[in-house]
Amino acid sequence: MFQIRRCTRIVKTLRSYYTVKSNESVKDPHQVAKQIYSKIKATGPITVAEYMKEVLINPLGGYYMHKDVFGESGDFITSPELNQMFGEMVAIWFLNEWSKVGSPKPIQIVELGPGRGTLSQDLLRVFDHFGALQSATLHLVEVSPLLSDLQARKLCIQSDNIIDKKSVIHRQGISHQGIPVKWYRQLDDVPNCFTLLVAHEFFDALPVHKFQKTKDGYREILIDIDLSKECSFRYVIAREETPASKLYIRPNETREHFEISPESLVLAKQIAERLEIDGGLALIADYGHNGSGTDTFRAFKKHKLHDPLVEPGTADLTADVDFDALSKSATEAGGVITFGPTTQRDFLLKMGIEHRFKALKANAKPDQIEGLEFGYKMMTESNQMGERFKFLALLPAVLEKLLKKYSVAGFH
Repeated sequence: MFQIRRCTRIVKTLRSYYTVKSNESVKDPHQVAKQIYSKIKATGPITVAEYMKEVLINPLGGYYMHKDVFGESGDFITSPELNQMFGEMVAIWFLNEWSKVGSPKPIQIVELGPGRGTLSQDLLRVFDHFGALQSATLHLVEVSPLLSDLQARKLCIQSDNIIDKKSVIHRQGISHQGIPVKWYRQLDDVPNCFTLLVAHEFFDALPVHKFQKTKDGYREILIDIDLSKECSFRYVIAREETPASKLYIRPNETREHFEISPESLVLAKQIAERLEIDGGLALIADYGHNGSGTDTFRAFKKHKLHDPLVEPGTADLTADVDFDALSKSATEAGGVITFGPTTQRDFLLKMGIEHRFKALKANAKPDQIEGLEFGYKMMTESNQMGERFKFLALLPAVLEKLLKKYSVAGFH
């Protein structure tokens, strides 16, 4: 998620937000810290990946589970929340590439980690504008009950929680455009169908293992109890090789520090298999690097950098996405081809965001112009989101000849 560097006065004008109170059952802000402390005390140091899981999605006090973390009153803001242009460019990309393969139906739009539902809202609006929602459904992969509720309020005219614990669907509803919307906890549970999948700022929150080069070779960095302070933590270096260091480190690795996200690699394979078997398109957008990133594990709180080991559960934990690793994992079986990563700036400009910005500005009220300009600059300028964020596209390998003739929009 991207750190805000401008006054909140402007942020207020960008999007209107729902206000959702934290779950009243979460009374102790130190609950997650206490659970992690007890776990380490009982079994020894834990991996950064284990720590991230506990901090972010612990059912009782995890960061994403019980509060609205987005926008001015939260800890970060995302491109879709800045204004409608980002979602419109993503929607146009899907419509363009879908039309190249004959616009097969039925289709399902799938978003991983939909946040407040703003990107899906923009996708549905643009698809509906172009009459492209016939035989369409929306599927959201979300583990947070509170965020699911927030998404439903934004996207649906009505929705209901599913009480049946055997059901892989935990919520369902009907969108304002009249199409079915369903919520799942994992991608595996989403039905098989021609899929338009988007993952925006999703992979950066998946757990990572952290490694450091030592005189004895690469060793995993673990998290241990800091005995100098009550219920606090510190980094330690594993004395011996860990299962993760044996399994995931490439033989040609040379970086002093780096992170690996096994869950990200597995998910990239799952997406690839889905596209190969059922057909579809996938677009991954996140901040990251192309295999050169080093020490990127960090936390954000109230739009500022925060120590990841302080007050776990009260700040967002994140690490830069390794797009090179994602691409290699997705293409390993040969069923898909990838395009990118390209910078967010290049992608949005090639998709025509500049023309859309000028059109919106020409028709905007005087009090809306400052917010429009701010959002446009944040998304496209090199020293803001423009260079830090990357886009990666995945398409079935059977389309390779077609895509050589008709290049993929935003990536040529």
